[in-house]
Amino acid sequence: MSDIHFYNSLTGKTEKENVYGEAFLSFAYGNPLGKMALHALIKRPLFSLWYGWRMNRPTSRKLIAPFIETYGLSTDDFADPPESYASFNEFFYRKLKAQSRPVNVDPRTLVFPADARHLAFEKASMIDSVFVKGQRFDLARLLQSDKLAAAYEHGSLVLSRLCPVDYHRFHFPLAGVPSTSETIPGPLFSVSPIALRRKLAYLWQNKRTITRLETTHCGTVLLLEIGATCVGSIQQTYTSGREVLKGAEKGFFAFGGSSTMVLFEPGTVRLNPDLLSRSAEAIETYAHMGMAMGSII
Repeated sequence: MSDIHFYNSLTGKTEKENVYGEAFLSFAYGNPLGKMALHALIKRPLFSLWYGWRMNRPTSRKLIAPFIETYGLSTDDFADPPESYASFNEFFYRKLKAQSRPVNVDPRTLVFPADARHLAFEKASMIDSVFVKGQRFDLARLLQSDKLAAAYEHGSLVLSRLCPVDYHRFHFPLAGVPSTSETIPGPLFSVSPIALRRKLAYLWQNKRTITRLETTHCGTVLLLEIGATCVGSIQQTYTSGREVLKGAEKGFFAFGGSSTMVLFEPGTVRLNPDLLSRSAEAIETYAHMGMAMGSII
């Protein structure tokens, strides 16, 4: 397996990703026996529910301290001390201190919805080299609507990949009035590049949710959360029909790596040029929730 590298906007350097569960992922997606287990068991929601149940047990607390040490997490950012969590899952979807994730206050600025490794594209219809060349992005299958896909195929798209080591709450990238969240059922494949390099279609096969955010200057923005292996659940914490501010919490993922996606109507936003140029080379950009990812036109 080739290493996963990304650009870290916090350090200004290209870094190698320390992949959580790397041996497991390499076996499941690269080994013939692993692939049998993947399709027979691992991709199935029941497997992830079982794993989530394990991470909810009080005995899972013993995993918290080693996890923090192994991945060098800053406990100064935590809203609560590590010893206060009743389970590993509770620690996993922890809240952070508000001052640790300041939201860009410029009213014309769009912000990243999550702490993640981000890819951005000017036109959703032109994505054909994510993680590996030759894999075409299928917007109609992602949205399960040819009509909706036609409306957004020439609009901008931002894909944000959260790793297990990341802060796992997701937020609104701009102000607006959100609809209720619609769930599209599906299996739970991994969304790690280890898996997506082999089959990008996992993004539009996996269980996912879609929310429509009605905005003043960008029309209707589509917000998606995509489940993945060992994601116990996608929890929405916002109230539909009530106006939200930019950076307001939308929800959280229980244990596991996962992704969010934002789609804009054509001609409404301008994404950061450096973000776009790196994405064109399939290089992800790591940035925190609240940092600028573009601006309203």
